[in-house]
Amino acid sequence: MAIQARNLQPGRAWLWLRTGARLGPLPLARYGWHRLRLAAGLPQRALSSPAALPDTPLFPDGFSGAPPALDAAAKARLRAALAALPGPVRHGGFDAAAPALGLDLFGPGDIRPVWEANRLAWLPLRVQAARLWPAEGHQAALESSWQAWWAANPPYFGPNWACGQEAALRILHLGLALVLAGRPPSPAARAFLRIHAARIAATASYARAQDNNHAISEPAGLLAAAWLLQDAAGAARAEQALSAAMARLVAADGGFAPVSTGYHRLLLDTLGALEAIRRHLGRPALAAPIPARAAAAAVWLARVMAPGGALPRLGHQDSSALADLGAHGAGDARGSVERALRLFAGFSLTEAEPGCAWLGLGPAPPLPRAASWTATGSRGWAVAGARALLRTGPLRFRPGQADLLHCEFWDGDTPLLTDAGTGAYNPPPGARWWLDYFPAQAAHNTIQFDGQEPMPRLGRFLFGAWPRVSALPQGAMVTDRFGRRHRRQICAEGRHWLVTDLVEGEFARAVLRWRLGPGDWALQADGVAGPARLRITADAPLTLRLERGWESPAYGQVRPCRVLAAEAEAPLRCLLTRILLPPLAAAPEAPCRSTSC
Repeated sequence: MAIQARNLQPGRAWLWLRTGARLGPLPLARYGWHRLRLAAGLPQRALSSPAALPDTPLFPDGFSGAPPALDAAAKARLRAALAALPGPVRHGGFDAAAPALGLDLFGPGDIRPVWEANRLAWLPLRVQAARLWPAEGHQAALESSWQAWWAANPPYFGPNWACGQEAALRILHLGLALVLAGRPPSPAARAFLRIHAARIAATASYARAQDNNHAISEPAGLLAAAWLLQDAAGAARAEQALSAAMARLVAADGGFAPVSTGYHRLLLDTLGALEAIRRHLGRPALAAPIPARAAAAAVWLARVMAPGGALPRLGHQDSSALADLGAHGAGDARGSVERALRLFAGFSLTEAEPGCAWLGLGPAPPLPRAASWTATGSRGWAVAGARALLRTGPLRFRPGQADLLHCEFWDGDTPLLTDAGTGAYNPPPGARWWLDYFPAQAAHNTIQFDGQEPMPRLGRFLFGAWPRVSALPQGAMVTDRFGRRHRRQICAEGRHWLVTDLVEGEFARAVLRWRLGPGDWALQADGVAGPARLRITADAPLTLRLERGWESPAYGQVRPCRVLAAEAEAPLRCLLTRILLPPLAAAPEAPCRSTSC
């Protein structure tokens, strides 16, 4: 998610100044340095004479070792993943012959699906298949795809060389393929690593400026390449950059700078792949604070994940599933979480996970349960089989959506109150409204005042006038640019949850929205009835209605949904939402103590 401006007007200069101050001098200086280097042609010159790729097999000596024992379901998922692989040549509407660093990344269409298809996820999958079913020609298919991809993507031309992070993710997939193959890098693999490492290094200042997953993925890719190339100096530089990025962007409590379950998963997949390569090569442990921060991040995602592997759609979502060795797919994060827990935290959620089996990672003690937890950017609760996740602060890094105090509820694997998702970063013609709808406050479970957005949009991925966020017991408080305050606190006792919303400041009307998950929901006089019962009361007259909304269950997909809206005019101070879940035999039914405004 790049820092990109749009519609810059002189009257908005003060917003840019305030936003720049919140972003901080370090990322702005790094981004400015990146732009200066581009203007001077330095990255272009660094990539002007790429090394040639040897016309030799990637795995000339085949594979070693017997495959792990997998059940029929795991093998069936792997076959399905192989059948769903995109072809090795995919450029979308982008010019494959244009210099990558000057490419228009938005005009020809959405580059995100192009990048996903070219991360070479098929490398480890083909190695797995070749080891399981050696007579089926999977090694030949791997080598054929390898040659086709290189022929269609000459170094530093076309969309697949436009982003350093994409080069890093390809390095990690090759590294995992080498781990699974039990072989050192061949001459072709070594050339691949050198070419990709040079691409990452050429725009390293851009990656560090983003203060998000780029700043971690790119040094991780450089570190893996340096290890595999036995480049001690390069490994030391990359590890130092990765350590600094982890210390800055991943909090000791597991919170990640982009408060997004999707990008949090990508963080864990990146670090998990790197750690697997490290262990395979017998390298020393990663420098502090990488292991400890990775462990905390793994525990956080394990806490918010549903038992069946689904994740709340908190923050930006792009359906990434890096290094999916268990072939679970983008909608099931269990393999990502289990691998990260075993590698970094010493815990497990399950005894059997095929991706861990491929890496030789045995089960660990079960992750201790927690009734509640707090991390930078979020708070969570897990009581009697249900979970809630609240988007909080502090806002040390730029928010991706207007989702502060957004709250999600899940009952086991059933989403009851949900986030709208993302849509796409560059929607197709006729769907440009996605860019405004999905990041907006109305796409989240919170209160909106007078139909206004709390933060003005300054760019595709940048808001201005960030609200002030502070912690409360069992919740948080937000103060927006108009001086209006919203306090939200959550109470859970058994299968009865209570959300208390207190508001103050100058406004004419306020709308509390609850975005309803799948199921048959019926409007009632005091709320809705469906998979759960919601009752809303306030200290002012309420108008309740079911609105038509939209949600994005996966990147590039949008479908209609229902939204419960509770609207009241000022003076209004308090709204109470009671969430009554179907009873469980072992769950206490004592109500929360706060019963009225």
